[in-house]
Amino acid sequence: MLFHMNKRRKWFICTGLLCLALMLWGCGKRTETEPVTAEFFAMDTYMTMTAYGSQAAEALDEAEKKIHQLDDLLSTGNPDSEISVLNRDKKLAVSDETYELIRRAGEYYADTGGVFDISVYPIMRAWGFTDGNYRVPSGEELKSLLTHVHGDKILCEDQGNQVTLEDPEMEIDLGGIAKGYTSDLVMDILREHGVEHALINLGGNVRTLGDKPDGSDWSIGIADPSDNEAYVGGVRMRDKAAITSGGYQRYFEQDGKTYIHIIDLSSGYPADSGLKSVTIIAEDGTMADALSTSLFIMGPEKAADYWRENADLFDVIFVDEDGTVLVTEGLEDSYFSDHDFRVIRR
Repeated sequence: MLFHMNKRRKWFICTGLLCLALMLWGCGKRTETEPVTAEFFAMDTYMTMTAYGSQAAEALDEAEKKIHQLDDLLSTGNPDSEISVLNRDKKLAVSDETYELIRRAGEYYADTGGVFDISVYPIMRAWGFTDGNYRVPSGEELKSLLTHVHGDKILCEDQGNQVTLEDPEMEIDLGGIAKGYTSDLVMDILREHGVEHALINLGGNVRTLGDKPDGSDWSIGIADPSDNEAYVGGVRMRDKAAITSGGYQRYFEQDGKTYIHIIDLSSGYPADSGLKSVTIIAEDGTMADALSTSLFIMGPEKAADYWRENADLFDVIFVDEDGTVLVTEGLEDSYFSDHDFRVIRR
């Protein structure tokens, strides 16, 4: 059995590469304002943050502490995290951050018709994507596990931040939304410290604050899912998140077949939707994180329809299985590439 996690992408911005799906293109000319950069490991990935301003160092220090705090709360690999305790006890009064994240996850469960579901954890574990012990579960095993996957049975009570898993066999994992939510909190911290220009990369989840110090937009490269060293294009943006989901990011191979880590809960098997990657561009990082996975599972046609219904909230860059790039019309003037691409219109 072969497995692959694209370790070559796990580098900092200063090396020229961003982890997994995105890369900072063109740092722009030097200015009199010098950047402050923090680099560290959290949430099972390398992270880097660059900010400008008189309080940038203090802001990044506070942001890093917040990220480690959230990691301690949310990690399924930590037996003392709130998520691990909730999975064991099925009922827990959780912190404000954990409660808000679970509540938001419930909104996207409802809005995507169950495509986004944090109760996927037992299925992910069965495939070995939680610990690297990869295997292909039997159809009967998946069928049994799927009877306990239903996000509508996660009960949130505002008073006391109480969360209850109503199925005693249910377990949750917030990995499909946590980094996007974390990026939102980091942006809040930076703004509170008067930072007006920043770029953060939380393991490939890229977020920009304001423009670059020279007044130009940040330029974020979109990785080619078929080539570790290439990019299909880039997008100019400010005050936005760029979050990608793709089958090339984490997968294993067995008996000549590739199994990706994005699970379609209609079957319990890895998604085979006709897409290689989906990048969401939005002001809301939590939403972008949840929808990048959801639209990947939906496939091109359903995902495009979903975008049309919510086009005021986000835009999308699709790379389909043939390598064709499709860009929603809100990005028509900000997306750039040396290759042809198609524009999806409302």
